[in-house]
Amino acid sequence: MTPTRKVLSTPAPGTIVHPVHTYTEEQTRQIEALREFTKTISLPTTDPYYQWQKRWLDCPDTHPRYMRAAKWIYGDAQKRIQATMDWRREYQPDLISPEEVRIEGETGKIILNGFDRDGRPIIYMRPGRENTQQSPRQLRHLVWWLERAKDFMPPGQETLVIVVDYKSVTLRTNPSISVARKVLNILQQHYVETLGRAVVVNLPTLLSFFYKGIERFLDPVTRDKMRFNPNLVDLVPENQLDADFGGSYEFEYEPNTYWDQVIEICGIASDGTRTPVALPATPEAEAAEGTPTTPETVSVHSRMDSSGSGSEDTDLDTPKTARSVVMGFDSPAGGEKELIRHLKDRDIVVSSGNVDEDEGGPGGVRILVG
Repeated sequence: MTPTRKVLSTPAPGTIVHPVHTYTEEQTRQIEALREFTKTISLPTTDPYYQWQKRWLDCPDTHPRYMRAAKWIYGDAQKRIQATMDWRREYQPDLISPEEVRIEGETGKIILNGFDRDGRPIIYMRPGRENTQQSPRQLRHLVWWLERAKDFMPPGQETLVIVVDYKSVTLRTNPSISVARKVLNILQQHYVETLGRAVVVNLPTLLSFFYKGIERFLDPVTRDKMRFNPNLVDLVPENQLDADFGGSYEFEYEPNTYWDQVIEICGIASDGTRTPVALPATPEAEAAEGTPTTPETVSVHSRMDSSGSGSEDTDLDTPKTARSVVMGFDSPAGGEKELIRHLKDRDIVVSSGNVDEDEGGPGGVRILVG
């Protein structure tokens, strides 16, 4: 493959998103109870941050993630999600402006690009490219990328991959244990159930003490997701994997081109808010216009087989802002309903109907995604 500066913002064709979570009636009841609880502690509608808090709470994965992280102990889930609501109100991670952290991206020490075989977006971290002094802005830069990875996630995907490459790292450029502890606290407390896999490559013996130093701050769930020096081709399609790690995707990093692409893909405005295309209209705005805007649609075909697996193929003439994904379902009954629920919860207009026999056979479902 020839060198390219194009950012990969969708999974490889044929990718089946995994895992897709399904819940028992009791678990669904607990999730709904947690939703009702967060309504009671939400900001007033007059608060400037209200819109952004609501946007996060309305994400379909927010409440289920906190219930899973709390091992379905409802009281613990309440405490954890309230702590994150307080943190987000103070830190406002969804409103970090591009210019605030842009200088941190000059060397490409953190890059979001490509997807693994399960449809998870990949964040590459290269501490050897450190270009700034330790400061709170470095943490905000990392949080910026966690938020952008959420933007990249296809419907149904709730997790991401972090690849930490220690090539060319020195004791000077390696983050301190105190910084690593702050990073772990943010990941483990405020992005719960978001880390799907953490991969460490090219770790020199000299720095092995670093991981021994932070090990006590790793919760068991995070520790189980860590892998050291695996064959990344086993985890990531070659055409999605950076050539530095054995893939065929020869990405050429140029900071301005890269930064501008990510901002456009995610719909980030200069002040950190969202462009009109990326931000769903409020009921008040729709009322002022007189009628809601009808979004363009993309046709997704879901064909369920007897084992409960499914796939979708997408029409080629999709609008630039549309996203398509191949969804795997855990059970043949209701799999398409799970996909529709995920999409509707993301404020995406969805309709469905039976596919003609010659398009997919009995049991096929056509899902139109706005």
